[in-house]
Amino acid sequence: MDVLGALPLFATAPLYRYWHMRWGATDEEVVSLMPGDDLVPVAPFNATRAISIEAPPDKVWPWIIQMGYRRAGFYTYDLLDNAGLPSATSILGEFQTPIVGDWMPMAGVVNETTAFKFKAFETNRWLLWHKPDSTWAWRLTPLTPNRTRLVTRLKARYAWEHPGMAIFTLVLLEFGDFPMMRRVLKGIKVRSETCCGLASLAVDV
Repeated sequence: MDVLGALPLFATAPLYRYWHMRWGATDEEVVSLMPGDDLVPVAPFNATRAISIEAPPDKVWPWIIQMGYRRAGFYTYDLLDNAGLPSATSILGEFQTPIVGDWMPMAGVVNETTAFKFKAFETNRWLLWHKPDSTWAWRLTPLTPNRTRLVTRLKARYAWEHPGMAIFTLVLLEFGDFPMMRRVLKGIKVRSETCCGLASLAVDV
């Protein structure tokens, strides 16, 4: 039912592209430098989103680094991005000690085209996932001892030297990225706040 309820978001995303490409982010956050910006300097898809979380960075960080297909999931529409398996509602210890070069799978097939790798990170502060045509960066900024500003940026170029893959990626990002990313950010927020006793584990569409 979650997926059905979100169908209008998927279908109409290109109509409000300017707004959703910077959902939740301030003007300053949109233009600020993020880890990995130089790796994909020309990116037709360049989205910066943000959310405030009532929890310190060290309570937010574990939820981010364990994300991935058949890992913790993505805290979004599991039927679409995690083979129907529920996203994690607890911290998974086996994914809490990443090293540079580890995979962050997006689907069942894991290779340089389909999956991100841990490119660089500073625990509780920032993280960069990378694949040849894309970067996915995260920045955690403490606003108060118990409040975090979470900013994420996804940059992607379309590899037109492989037209079929380029068209697939374009459709996936232009129609699917915002509904999914919005849910990801809300999923991280509610899980982080639940662990701090500030919320119940429920995410709206």
